[in-house]
Amino acid sequence: MSSANSPTFSQSLIAGGLAGTSVDLLFYPIDAIKTRLQSDRGFYQAGGFRGIYKGVGSVIVGSAPGASVFFCTYDTLKRTLPTPPHLAPVNHMLSASIAEVAACLIRVPTEVIKTRSQTSSYGSLANSSLETAKLVWKADGLRGFYRGFGTTIMREIPFTSLQFPMYEFFKHRLSYLLYHKPASLRPYEASLCGSVAGGIAAALTTPLDVLKTRVMLDLRDPSDPAYLPPLRRLRQIYVSEGHRALFAGIVPRTMWISAGGAVFLGMYEWTIDFLRPSHAS
Repeated sequence: MSSANSPTFSQSLIAGGLAGTSVDLLFYPIDAIKTRLQSDRGFYQAGGFRGIYKGVGSVIVGSAPGASVFFCTYDTLKRTLPTPPHLAPVNHMLSASIAEVAACLIRVPTEVIKTRSQTSSYGSLANSSLETAKLVWKADGLRGFYRGFGTTIMREIPFTSLQFPMYEFFKHRLSYLLYHKPASLRPYEASLCGSVAGGIAAALTTPLDVLKTRVMLDLRDPSDPAYLPPLRRLRQIYVSEGHRALFAGIVPRTMWISAGGAVFLGMYEWTIDFLRPSHAS
């Protein structure tokens, strides 16, 4: 991306925050259903359709900063990484992967609180995100908030390595198809590219999402001999529950991220467009 078209740090910060908050609040019920479908306790034991907004408090706190960190990092690296133009997909892949690691430092603690609240992991002891956070701290301290950090990275890097190169490629091709020049899409047109890219990436990485959910919902101490490392846990799910368990929640996940990709990236592109000096003038 040329520096002329690249958003500034403050534009990425504001646009990322608005995009993250919008998509997480709008599609929270679908995310809750997906999480409960992936729980090893079963959908109805994990809450079924009851309390579908349980745990939303952690999302309100964590969405804006997590998305802001992602886009500030992604846009900065996309502009500054010394990759030649013909290796643009590599640039997008590296930029998105590093940005995800940075964002996960904020996102994972809120994800732990959210998934445990959504599935009522603490029963009647925690009826809010704050109460869940207190119980996580009491049981495991700071380390408890980063339960599943490694498996989240294992999910997010393949996901973003698929989503963002596809998103940038689709935008580039559609811009030439519609306007015969690059970087000319309107925000709603870019959002369609985000929807398709997100849906494909979501479906392909569902097994890693199942693994991440199971790790975050496991309340056992990691030093417990029965506590399995990620790859052994993934194999255990396949052996004991079959391949269908690895794709549990694939429909709501794909629907949520496909629609969410349109909102997330559409809101981001709209905000960037709104904040550009050319718009103000």
